[in-house]
Amino acid sequence: MSWLSTYVRPKIRNLLGKREVPDNLWTQCSACNQMIFARELERTLKVCPHCGHHMRALAGERLAWTFDEGSFTKIELPRAPVDPLGFRDQKRYTERLKESRTKSHLDEALLVAHGTITGHKAVVAVMAFEFMAGTMGAALGEGFVAAARLAVLQQAPLVVFTASGGARMQEGAISLMQMPRTTIAVQMVREAGLPYIVVLTDPTTGGVSASFAMLGDVQIAEPNALIGFAGQRVIEQTVRETLPEGFQRAEYLLEHGMLDMVVPRADLRETLGRVIGLLRKIELPEQVSAPVEQAAD
Repeated sequence: MSWLSTYVRPKIRNLLGKREVPDNLWTQCSACNQMIFARELERTLKVCPHCGHHMRALAGERLAWTFDEGSFTKIELPRAPVDPLGFRDQKRYTERLKESRTKSHLDEALLVAHGTITGHKAVVAVMAFEFMAGTMGAALGEGFVAAARLAVLQQAPLVVFTASGGARMQEGAISLMQMPRTTIAVQMVREAGLPYIVVLTDPTTGGVSASFAMLGDVQIAEPNALIGFAGQRVIEQTVRETLPEGFQRAEYLLEHGMLDMVVPRADLRETLGRVIGLLRKIELPEQVSAPVEQAAD
């Protein structure tokens, strides 16, 4: 048993009397292995206060962190066919969906909401890695198209947070079809003259990175986020070369022109608001020119 279980927890129980101490009172950082108090982690938006490691966040948390307080409304997404291929591996696909819905309290791997970011109207779509690793199937494609249509309807920019393991294997070619569908949805937003902003979080891989994730007018990423198509080992075996250190991390991609900026989570909302303000066309009131006095001959 660890020192936390054998020493710290009994001490806390003595201080609190007979009350039970929650098991999730502390979280261990996966980067530096330091123990972090739950309230401290909540205050830092799941960023380790010791080493700055950005832990993975839930889709609902990202909506709350991104929008102005109390300003957003989630929308109900269109339904898609369930288990169109009748897929089964060790379990039926329908069973896996049921388990994911029970565990994550989500219907699919995407949440969409509209509201304001530092006072600017915006539609935000957030991928939920906690739902089947954020994999992209027909339902996610339908949700993304709905988010694009809502942005056009409201004449608001579309902001997308990506976090995905790629295409959903249980839907086969139907999952791959979502790559061109989401690309067309992005084009629809562009043709309406609206900004399309992508925030890449850890991890963004596979068919998502090969489609809408890399099409942003502005590409933003969180520090040290894993971003790529195939895994590093697969690439090294294919090209028979050793890849450089940090090859698929956000900072490397920024250095090589694949990203516009890497922004810490605490600064993300303000950064998005500033970018939206710069990209939106603001109609200035018609200025009345003062009469120009003619100079005497």
